[in-house]
Amino acid sequence: MILQRVWRWFAMVLTVGALTACGGSEAEESAAELTRAQKDSIVAGMPIPGASAVGGAMRARDAANARTEAHDTIR
Repeated sequence: MILQRVWRWFAMVLTVGALTACGGSEAEESAAELTRAQKDSIVAGMPIPGASAVGGAMRARDAANARTEAHDTIR
């Protein structure tokens, strides 16, 4: 009787583990994650010390990228 319960419990745990392991695909997991830029913009809006510096660094990065793009398109 007890051995039968143990085997049922073991089979149930094994089944749940197998279903969990075969769950979602990697594409679904990566779509749920935020990009670094999205995380930085969230931090820039927080009322914590240094948050405004993160926003300033993002603006400087964007300006540098715009200058690089403008320079690359000169013919």
